[in-house]
Amino acid sequence: MRQNVKRYSLAAGIALGCLGVGTAHAQVTIGITEPLTGPAAVLGTSSADALQLAPTQVDGVAIRFIVLDDATDTTRAATNVKQFIDQDHVDAIIGGSTAQSCLAELDIVAAGTTPTLCDTSSPAPVSPMDAKRKWVFTVAASNNIMAVPIFANMKAAGVKTLGFIGFDDAYGQSWLKSAKAAAAADGLSITDTEQYARSSVDVNGQALHLIAAAPDAILVAAAGSPASLPVIALSQNGYSGKIYLTSGVAANAFLKVGGPALNGALAAVGPSLVYEQLPASNPCKAPSAAFMPKFDAKYGIGLRSNFASQAYDSYSLIANALPAAMAKARPGTPAFRQALRDALENTTNFHAMTGIFTYGPDNHAGLNASAAVLVKIVNDKWVLVKQ
Repeated sequence: MRQNVKRYSLAAGIALGCLGVGTAHAQVTIGITEPLTGPAAVLGTSSADALQLAPTQVDGVAIRFIVLDDATDTTRAATNVKQFIDQDHVDAIIGGSTAQSCLAELDIVAAGTTPTLCDTSSPAPVSPMDAKRKWVFTVAASNNIMAVPIFANMKAAGVKTLGFIGFDDAYGQSWLKSAKAAAAADGLSITDTEQYARSSVDVNGQALHLIAAAPDAILVAAAGSPASLPVIALSQNGYSGKIYLTSGVAANAFLKVGGPALNGALAAVGPSLVYEQLPASNPCKAPSAAFMPKFDAKYGIGLRSNFASQAYDSYSLIANALPAAMAKARPGTPAFRQALRDALENTTNFHAMTGIFTYGPDNHAGLNASAAVLVKIVNDKWVLVKQ
């Protein structure tokens, strides 16, 4: 029995009128699995909302989305993907929003030969490249890209010692690996590392351990609402050093969860979150200015997030790849899924809200340094930091 299912069809405004296989009555079906409930709901709800703003102009091919809630649960995410492939016969999948969900989907999408776009910053779903990972693409900037502005700021601020606290899962472990590499390159010493579960409600013990190590700064590698827990605990226990957050917090709703304790914290986020503050030369400004006002108008600026822009960019990447795929096969066939995968892999210099995408056979992460900016939380607002 299906739970939390939404079905709706959208028409893609893409020029497909002169393709070899014909497009009359063609329909592409995309499965969407996102955490609409659970600890990562702040990520998934805005992603699903963003996809309802996809173009509605009928221009040869209709796109039908099937949206399922994975409830921030890896088993549910895998079940959703299996249903998409076995029952709904989707042509592509968008989701999930967490590293562990994407990893849980890996074997299933590979066996079902279905191109999948995951909006996680963890490189694990696409690296190292192999026969399974060739069906997966990520649309969020990797941890290594997001670490660049964080550690550049630390270096400029004279940070010499660093504490780390992160999720006890693939997201946290991936960020710890990136942090160790960046710290070694910049000559920083990591004085303490702590972990906690996404479902935790108290991290006071970990915060006390970190404070006892007396680092100049602390990096919190967590996502969604639970990322606020260490910041609040550190504040309550008197920590006065610098606090850095990862891109998993890039949602306006997060500011309300953390409240005043977040004031002064710095975070690496995607440019679309603060597109109004970007210089005109930033390649993400124009795509963001074309979409974000529509999102804000429908859902409220309080729900703006990078996860909304990443989900919409996933749709845009698929739409961009459709003409090449439609030229080779009809939707609903293994040949079409293969052609769509190949077309996605051949994406070059595609400007989107998240950054500039260029995929390749050995690169399904696709983004460069343009996908990361540093912001500071000031009185419940994200303020762009110029570096």
